[in-house]
Amino acid sequence: MMKKAVVLLSGGLDSATCLAIARSQNFACYCLSFNYGQRHCAELAAAARVVKAMGAAEHRVVNFGLAQFGGSALTDTTIAVPTAGVQAGIPVTYVPARNTIMLSLALAWAEVLGSRDIFVGVNAVDYSGYPDCRPEYIAAFERMANLATKAGVEGAGLQIHAPLINLSKAEIIRRGQTLGVDYGLTVSCYQADDQGHACGVCDSCRLRAEGFAAAGLGDPTIYLA
Repeated sequence: MMKKAVVLLSGGLDSATCLAIARSQNFACYCLSFNYGQRHCAELAAAARVVKAMGAAEHRVVNFGLAQFGGSALTDTTIAVPTAGVQAGIPVTYVPARNTIMLSLALAWAEVLGSRDIFVGVNAVDYSGYPDCRPEYIAAFERMANLATKAGVEGAGLQIHAPLINLSKAEIIRRGQTLGVDYGLTVSCYQADDQGHACGVCDSCRLRAEGFAAAGLGDPTIYLA
């Protein structure tokens, strides 16, 4: 039987590549997406497209309301998404505790499934300064997961896979291309419209466009007119 893995799937470029990598390693993939009140909810439709194209054992969307707290340009419409270019430091698009909550929910599902593997597409090279995308954070969460779960205490150690964490955006795109990822299905923009059309000027759009250019590949993103 194939081993089971929970794969966090946002619908963006990185998470689609992460799913492709998990599948290439012969995992049965249980994809988990999140509706947390993000303004770019078109990514959830993209996640469904990616699952349909690439296949998964199951795909679930979990709802939790980080918009009720705000504190981020992605969850509070009174805070503008930065469009002047990627700046140093932690940007206002950082969502407080988001990755910790998402990984915790993935951990819960993994225990129920009897899975010992969670895949997450975080990246510490071409990223916008998020503290919960760093290797030391992933390592710390994995230690916590093995301390805090029945499976971990009983010796069924759980591993957090972050296969993209030390890759550039161009390297991620090239890896995905070799695995057959259709990036035209994905949405990366922080303020995409309901059809998934991208703004072209937010940090995520800039990093994505630069990645395709550096990879020497055409960018399939559809931009707002």
